[in-house]
Amino acid sequence: MKKSWWQLHILAFCMLGLGSKLVGEAFQPEFAEPISNLTIPVGRDATFRCLVQNLGGYRVGWVKADTKAIQAIHVHVITNNHRVGVSHNGQSVWNLHIRNVQEEDRGQYMCQINTDPMKSQMGFLEVVIPPDFIAEETSGDVMVPEGGTAKISCRARGIPQPKVMWRREDGSDIVLRDSHGSKTKVQMYSEEVLTLTKISRSDMGAYLCIASNGVPPSISKRLQIKVHFHPVIQVPNQLVGAPIGTDVTLECYVESSPKSINYWVRDSNEMVISSSKYEVVNTMISSFESRMVLTVRKLTLADVGGYRCVAKNSLGEVDSVIRLYEIPGQTVKNTSPPKLKDDYKYSTPMEGPDNQFGSADRPDDEDERETEDLPLQTSIVSKYDNITKNRTLFVSNNASGQKISNKIRKIIDNFNVEEFRVNKANKSNHLALTTTIYYSFAQICISIKYSLLLVFY
Repeated sequence: MKKSWWQLHILAFCMLGLGSKLVGEAFQPEFAEPISNLTIPVGRDATFRCLVQNLGGYRVGWVKADTKAIQAIHVHVITNNHRVGVSHNGQSVWNLHIRNVQEEDRGQYMCQINTDPMKSQMGFLEVVIPPDFIAEETSGDVMVPEGGTAKISCRARGIPQPKVMWRREDGSDIVLRDSHGSKTKVQMYSEEVLTLTKISRSDMGAYLCIASNGVPPSISKRLQIKVHFHPVIQVPNQLVGAPIGTDVTLECYVESSPKSINYWVRDSNEMVISSSKYEVVNTMISSFESRMVLTVRKLTLADVGGYRCVAKNSLGEVDSVIRLYEIPGQTVKNTSPPKLKDDYKYSTPMEGPDNQFGSADRPDDEDERETEDLPLQTSIVSKYDNITKNRTLFVSNNASGQKISNKIRKIIDNFNVEEFRVNKANKSNHLALTTTIYYSFAQICISIKYSLLLVFY
């Protein structure tokens, strides 16, 4: 029995030692979760968080893995970098702070627990940099002759590497031409270098270079492309007419680059300047287009003649002539005597370059009234013609009818004289008087007819 007791004692001691070892291992510190990687723009603050369970009497340290530089041990900062700091929340949350992150702070950071063996985990700090133009590799404003080649470049740096795009400031298309002359129009062009071959004046303007890499802010640079060419003048109307006493405007359109000096000159080589007689206005339409306007006030015969618009720049000089002439203000009245059925003779309209026409001497409403009266007059004249025909047939068969015919002729002559008088009288009474005369003449003819019948029978 005694031997058995010692055996039990030894077995109990062994079991107690094994239990103490298992208990020690059960309360070893562990990481609760991995460290998150960070992406921080330069100049901002970064914070790594390390979560630990069952830390006990152990300590937490921070090391920059790529350089092996110790940053902090427990609550003490070891590095000489004044931007680095540490903090903790109880025994579970341990933080490493990096203020005003710089590009050299990029790399892996290790959270360590001083167990045996040591336990650790790492997180990566990515420092991103917004784009910035490389001044020595970025173009400024350029100046090229028309038909030449413009080459502008725009290079930027940043992390990640920025992408560069071009567009026109006014929103119009960028025209790309190849060696064969074919054109390609694009709204945006994605290259660091923009080349414009066989450039024309329509390509002139401001171009924007935009660099971005996903890190705000994106940046842009404005470059001006100037295309030089000698002046060109376009004249809408080279022949301009106006009545005496009116104001008349002459205009020319000029295209030039560099900007031209624009002025007006008369036939006598006298320069026209703004005064009480002339008004000279130059208006810019675009970077290379302008409008020249000359207004001549109260036109006189002395103002008639040629006016030259002149444009001059460093590449050349050009001019164009506008002829100014008089348009008669009124047409000549017709003085010929009126005729039956054609009381008035209309004047020929006069047409000038401004589509100004002369007018007849009579108002339009009188023409309308004359047209309304015409059917009634035609009806009466027709009755007169029928009566005349019957009278002629009747007297031709009688020798004694010659005297009656002479009387009728006198009546007709009197009728014509009366009709002329009526035409010269008030037009409102014309129709009534004419009708009365025709009816009187018809009654006379009927009376003569009965008288002749009595003579023969």
